[in-house]
Amino acid sequence: MATNALGGIENAINTVFEPIADALTAFVFAEITVFGIAFPWIVGWLVVAAAIFTVYFGFVQFRQFRLATRIARGHFTRHDEPGEITHFQALSSAVSGTVGLGNIAGVGVAVTIGGPGATFWMIVAGLLGMCTKFVECTLGVKYREEHADGTVSGGPMHYLRKGVAERIPGSAGRIVGRVLAAGAAVMILFFGIAGGNMFQANQTFAQLRDVTGGGDGPLGGAGAALIFGLLLAVVVGLVIFGGIRSIGRVTSRLVPTMAIVYLAACLIVIGVNLPQVPAAVGEILSGAFTGAGVAGGAVGALIVGFQRAAFSNEAGLGSASIAHSAVRTRHPVTEGYVALLEPFIDTVVVCTMTALTIIIAGTPFWREAQATALAGGDTPDGVLVTSDAFATVLPWFPYVLTVAVALFALSTMITWAYYGQKAWTYLFGKSGRNERVYQVLFCVFVVVGSVLTLGSVLAFADAVLFLLALFNIVGLYLLAPVVKREVAEYQRKRHSGEVKRIEKVR
Repeated sequence: MATNALGGIENAINTVFEPIADALTAFVFAEITVFGIAFPWIVGWLVVAAAIFTVYFGFVQFRQFRLATRIARGHFTRHDEPGEITHFQALSSAVSGTVGLGNIAGVGVAVTIGGPGATFWMIVAGLLGMCTKFVECTLGVKYREEHADGTVSGGPMHYLRKGVAERIPGSAGRIVGRVLAAGAAVMILFFGIAGGNMFQANQTFAQLRDVTGGGDGPLGGAGAALIFGLLLAVVVGLVIFGGIRSIGRVTSRLVPTMAIVYLAACLIVIGVNLPQVPAAVGEILSGAFTGAGVAGGAVGALIVGFQRAAFSNEAGLGSASIAHSAVRTRHPVTEGYVALLEPFIDTVVVCTMTALTIIIAGTPFWREAQATALAGGDTPDGVLVTSDAFATVLPWFPYVLTVAVALFALSTMITWAYYGQKAWTYLFGKSGRNERVYQVLFCVFVVVGSVLTLGSVLAFADAVLFLLALFNIVGLYLLAPVVKREVAEYQRKRHSGEVKRIEKVR
């Protein structure tokens, strides 16, 4: 009876959202055709912006990579600087919002329909995206608001409103800035509750139920999802009620742990198949420029690689700048340097390791999936492709995958809880009461997501998130000269020794 009632609620909500989701998805993910290959225009929008910023800032992601790692390790920041968390905690909080199922399932899809060559283009897109993150996170700190209680608020809502008003004189700039900022806040809030919360809870429970025996296992009962949702809500609530300091402490431990667990499994598979590594690298390089055995050839491999990278690291969406804005620093560009490490970790390291594992394992399942995709058939679930590759060496990998999914989902939820909270307080005002209302609502939706799927709501949330890029990148183009001035000022202080005196090495 209860199951039927829940099913009725789910169907009713999906019915309301379905036409809205379909219309928005049709716009945001509308495809354009290049050399006979169709791909979503939003991917081109993100990648072109990343390439333009890379040239404009003189390939900063390569020139300042070492400096970025030193800042992230705390070498230049004093404890008494304004902000709430360290550079490393800000980085780990932001990474926890992007590293997730896309790195496992999304890569499986990429190397199936785009072939090994898609891996090369994923790396290229990740390297370019490092510069976009540098720009938006520098702006996040530059235009953040510091509150009387010592907390800070930042992100696209703030730099779009303040920065655009500065760049466009008169009332027109103020109006445009406020409209863009309000739109960004609404989109971040909606995705935070739906995609960053409900979807993560739902998929975590689904994986746990599957690995424990499916419908016939201990989690197959009608009330299992509700109990799981309540327990997960308690865990999430314990973290997010403590604010960004609590989130930073948790993610600074959780992110390295989940990375070590997952990458260790990748290295085991690669190590067992070490003689196949040169051939796999050769497949990646040759497939990138020939597209052998891939629909669309080299262009198809390029587009698939760019698409998976853009959807994985979220460079250009502006969301990560919310977490980075809470950092302790007097120099906004220092956090821009740290932020450029994020796509490197997410895409260049984690996604590449996943792809290399799949290619080296070379399972019959993956090869058959490639043939099916080339023939125009359906592509299998990406997580199955990845799991099958690990199972060639680690038969018990589904259990490891379950742990990885749970850690990825939990870290994503607590990070997006913070993003959503900042959007909520931007729209409704910052107060302890407003923050608690949002936090309680977020925990309620953890339970809802565990029990209900709400496919149309989640499809709408995905479209809303990437619609954010349309407005955010327009703002980044307008504000790029501001970032350039910040870079010049910081480098002047470094070369003169002024920064060294202000930011004494700990």
